Amino acid sequence: QVRLVESGGGLVEPGGSLTLSCAASGFTPDYHGIAWFRQVPGKEREEVYCFSRSDGNIHYADSVKGRFTVSRDNAKNTVYLQMNSLKPEDTGVYYCAGPRLGWAFCGEALAHWGQGTQVTVSS
Repeated sequence: QVRLVESGGGLVEPGGSLTLSCAASGFTPDYHGIAWFRQVPGKEREEVYCFSRSDGNIHYADSVKGRFTVSRDNAKNTVYLQMNSLKPEDTGVYYCAGPRLGWAFCGEALAHWGQGTQVTVSS
């Protein structure tokens, strides 16, 4: 059974850091096979990290560029989202997602989703 499980969310003060984990089971995501999203109530879901089919590069949303970094640990079959210099507007539920096969291209439908982890940035 394919599963993605996020963890690592929580409450952090502005300027702080959090690292989210996305543990995959039942499959091994390709190198660029995981994307990250966040959802804020009342707003559209935002694609935080993905791989651009059009230019062949990884893509971070402008709102997080320079502050968020994605990495992976192949031995643990886990992808991480390191979030630094957090702002109140980073508050939301963060999801990882991946396709059945291949890479997580920006803007394309993804088959597998985690349950999400809440990040709250507040003093």
